[in-house]
Amino acid sequence: MESVRAKKFLGQHFLKDLAVAERIADSLQINRYKKVLEIGPGMGVLTQFLLKKPVETFVIEIDRESARYLNTHFPTLKNHIIEADFLKISLADLFSEPFAIIGNFPYNISSQIVFKTLENRNLIPEFSGMFQKEVAKRIAAKHGNKTYGILSVLTQAFYDVEYLFDVTPSVFNPPPKVNSGVIRLVRKSNSNLECDEKLFFKVVKTAFQQRRKTLRNSLKIFNLSQNLKEDAIFGQRPEQLTVQEFILLTKMIANDAISAQ
Repeated sequence: MESVRAKKFLGQHFLKDLAVAERIADSLQINRYKKVLEIGPGMGVLTQFLLKKPVETFVIEIDRESARYLNTHFPTLKNHIIEADFLKISLADLFSEPFAIIGNFPYNISSQIVFKTLENRNLIPEFSGMFQKEVAKRIAAKHGNKTYGILSVLTQAFYDVEYLFDVTPSVFNPPPKVNSGVIRLVRKSNSNLECDEKLFFKVVKTAFQQRRKTLRNSLKIFNLSQNLKEDAIFGQRPEQLTVQEFILLTKMIANDAISAQ
């Protein structure tokens, strides 16, 4: 088997530039873990550089043709190729100890990969990957920025996010119609929120669903007391709030609900 055909329905764009692949592999700091899971390795362009690192490399691949190619060309990956859908497997069943995630992610599921990482953050101290540039910028965006939104706040609540570098379409086969960007997430030393986590997620998502409205209007479903709604924070729009202010807002809403009982 000489090569694997890129499949449109899987959103495959195979990285062919070795220098870019090595740069992505080198973005891992390899701290607090001994295992790495690469998502969607394709023909192993990034994998070959991971195999040189002082970590145990696993790959997860939904495409059988790619899995066969990897089995043939990377004998050292024996028993380390997981043929499955990353979004559907239980990471806790696969790994009982911390591991990093890395990959040139299929753009059609890249946001879902981040959300799954957040759900499993206790296992994942570090994450490096290539996204559509627009999505990478959104994850890394700071408050006050128009691209700052749900993905930005929820990711930055648990991880320090760094936008590393741009990648042009020409380094892929077939080339995508958009530019790409590589980001790194490093889990915060204390990644436990100082508020109710479920409520925090609900407040952030609800606020940004009507991002042009002030919080006083977008958060009506929480049946806020008149007294609470007079607080200055409710006169702001969601993109104006820092992650810490969203945590504070969640606490205020929780306390308001308790006092109303």
